Amino acid sequence: MASTGLGTFRWVVERTISWLHGFRRLRIRWERRDDIHEAFLGLAVCLITHRHVQRLC
Repeated sequence: MASTGLGTFRWVVERTISWLHGFRRLRIRWERRDDIHEAFLGLAVCLITHRHVQRLC
């Protein structure tokens, strides 16, 4: 049986979700409004990206 490579993509998704769970406000959803939750999600993605870019420089 040939490997489809699904495990590779799954690992990337699980790692990303793990990074987002590092932010308590996203791990436990306190916000009732979707737009506020989405704003915090965007901010978390920006912070994660900034940390990784800093590590490369």
